[in-house]
Amino acid sequence: MADTTGSTEASPVGAADSRPRKSSWRYIGPGIVVAATGVGAGDLVATLIAGSNFGYTLLWAAIVGCLVKISLAEAAGRWHLSTGRTLFDGWASLGRWTTWFFAAYVVVWGFVYGAAAMSSSALPLQALFPDVMDLEWWAIACGLTGLVFVWFNKYAVFEKVMTVLVGVMFVVTVYLAVRVAPNLGDAFAGLLPVLPDEKDSVLNTLGLIGGVGGTITLAAYGYWVNAKGWTDTGWMKVMRLDNRVAYLTTGIFVVAMLFVGAELLHSANVAIASGDKGLLQLGDILEDEYGTATAKFFLIGFFATSYTSLIGVWHGVSLMFADFVARYRGEDAQKGEKVASGARERSWPFRAYLLWLTFPPIVLLFQGQPFRLIILYGVLGAAFLPFLAGTLIWLLNSARTPAPWRNGALSNTMLTVAGLLFLVLCVKQIWDQPWADFF
Repeated sequence: MADTTGSTEASPVGAADSRPRKSSWRYIGPGIVVAATGVGAGDLVATLIAGSNFGYTLLWAAIVGCLVKISLAEAAGRWHLSTGRTLFDGWASLGRWTTWFFAAYVVVWGFVYGAAAMSSSALPLQALFPDVMDLEWWAIACGLTGLVFVWFNKYAVFEKVMTVLVGVMFVVTVYLAVRVAPNLGDAFAGLLPVLPDEKDSVLNTLGLIGGVGGTITLAAYGYWVNAKGWTDTGWMKVMRLDNRVAYLTTGIFVVAMLFVGAELLHSANVAIASGDKGLLQLGDILEDEYGTATAKFFLIGFFATSYTSLIGVWHGVSLMFADFVARYRGEDAQKGEKVASGARERSWPFRAYLLWLTFPPIVLLFQGQPFRLIILYGVLGAAFLPFLAGTLIWLLNSARTPAPWRNGALSNTMLTVAGLLFLVLCVKQIWDQPWADFF
C-alpha cells in the first residue's frame, strides 16, 4: 500500500492543510464505527457455527477475512483522502452502469435490510423482557429509536455512542471466550491454513473469510472518515492506524466467538440454527452451563452487536445515498469541508433514506419477506463486494488518483484476492438461488 507522506510546507491560505498528522490513538473513531457496524449478529453466528462444526480448524480463515477487509477499507479511505472526492463520485466517473447498479442495490437492499436489522435488535430484547411486548413491536421500537437518534445527532455524538456499544460487545465476547476456557494449543494449531475434511470445505472456508466484517459498510468508511473531519492526505497515517484498529477489534470479536463455538458446541456435539435465532439458542445453552447471569450478560452483548449494525447502517448508508442523489442531480461533489460540517447529515436525501430504512420494512415484519424480493436482495448483496473490490482497483491504479497515492504491489494483490474471493462467493450465491420458482 502506498505510504507516501505529504508536504510539510505550510498550505496556501484557504487550502486544505495536507501536512501529515502524527499517527495517534486519540484520533481513533471511524474505525470503531465501521467495526461495530460491520460485525452483526449474523457474522457472530457464522463464526460460532464454524467453531461448532470444525473446532479451531478455520481460525486462520477468520483472521484472513479481517486482513482482506482491512485492504478494502484502507483503499476506500485512501481514495477519499487523496482525491478529495467521494467514492460514489469515483464510481460515477467509470460510467453510468455504476449508477444503475448502486440505485438498484441501495433500494432493494435497504428495504430488506431494514426489516432484518430491526428483527435482529428485537430478539435479545424480547428474550430479556419476554412479557413486555411481541417481537414485531420490539423491532419497530428499535427502528424508530435508531431513526430518531441518527436524525437528531451529528457524527461526533454518533461515534461516541458507537464506541460505548463496542465496549459492551468487547467485554461480553472476551468474557465468554475466557469463560469457556479455550484450549490454546488447539487454537494455535488453527492458525495453520488447512481445510476441514468435509464436503464443500473450500466453499465453507471462503464463506467464512468473506463474511467477516461487513459489506456496504466498507464503502461507507470513507464517508465516516470525511465526517470525522479528515479531508486530505495529511490524515493518511491516522486513517491507516484507525483502519487497523477497526479490524483488530473485528478479529477479537470473531475469534472469541469461534472459541465459544469450538469449546461449548463442538466438544459437546451441539448444533445451533443459522441466523440470529442461533444466538438465542446459545443464550439457552449458556444459561444451562453457567447460570442465568451469564445468559443475560450475553443477551446484552447480543443487543449491542445488533443495534450498532442498525444505527451504523442508518447513518453510513444514508450518507452514501445523499452523495448519490447529489451526484445524480448534477450538483458539484461535496468536498471534505462540507462533509465535516454535517451538510449531508442535514440534507433531505439523507433523511429520506433514513425513512426508507425504517418505515417500509415494517410491512415485512408483519407479512413475511416476499420471495422474489429476497432473491434479488441475495443477488445484489453478493455482487456488491466484487463490485467494490473491482472498482477500487480501477480507480486507484488510474490517473484519477494522484500518483503518490496509487496502489502499490501489496494493495493490488490484496484487492485482487478480495475481488476473486467475492466473485466466487457471488457466483455460488446466484447459482444457489431457486430461479425456477422466481419466474
